[in-house]
Amino acid sequence: MGDFFAYVQRNYGDILSYTLEHIQLLGVSLTIAILIGVPVGIYLTTNEQLAETVLQAASIILTIPSIALFGVMIPVLSLIGQGIGFLPAVIALILYSQLPIIRNTYTGINNVDPNIRDAAKGLGMTTMQRLLKVEIPNSLPLIMAGVRTATVLSIGIGAIAAFIGSGGLGVLIDMGISRGNRNMIVAGALSISILAITADFFLKTLQNKFSPKEV
Repeated sequence: MGDFFAYVQRNYGDILSYTLEHIQLLGVSLTIAILIGVPVGIYLTTNEQLAETVLQAASIILTIPSIALFGVMIPVLSLIGQGIGFLPAVIALILYSQLPIIRNTYTGINNVDPNIRDAAKGLGMTTMQRLLKVEIPNSLPLIMAGVRTATVLSIGIGAIAAFIGSGGLGVLIDMGISRGNRNMIVAGALSISILAITADFFLKTLQNKFSPKEV
């Protein structure tokens, strides 16, 4: 353990730099994934037939091994000069995040108490007003659970994205394996775990803050 702490003390600047790269990668990909997944999940509540197709497609994407998906993207995105690096990693993380976000949004909106929805209609609310003031607030815990799952999933997969030059904490693990340096591997893995726990705690705090008290 002494060697590990000495390594961290000597290289905390590099570890912090890789952590910031990891956060940047996740921040961009999850923001886009939420902007896509939540509206899609809401729309699917109005089209049950399309919902089944989209959820199956998202499930299939999630079963593709991450290293294989990154490998497929290299020749495809090479056509626009972006075969490796940040862009393919962002696209892959967006795709992997869709299933938990879409499914939880779809399930959350569908599970809103019909009596509450009817009461909103009785008050004369429009469809958009019911969505914004009743359905989304009441389904927020389930939607946030999907976002939290996507976040933790992406933090782990983001480490593999280092193999296509995206940067991040996966670089430490990659270099540690190639150099046979155990301290680098442990530092990378431990940092990813701490980042995942911190992100989940932060999102849970947001969820508790903005969820209706009676939910």
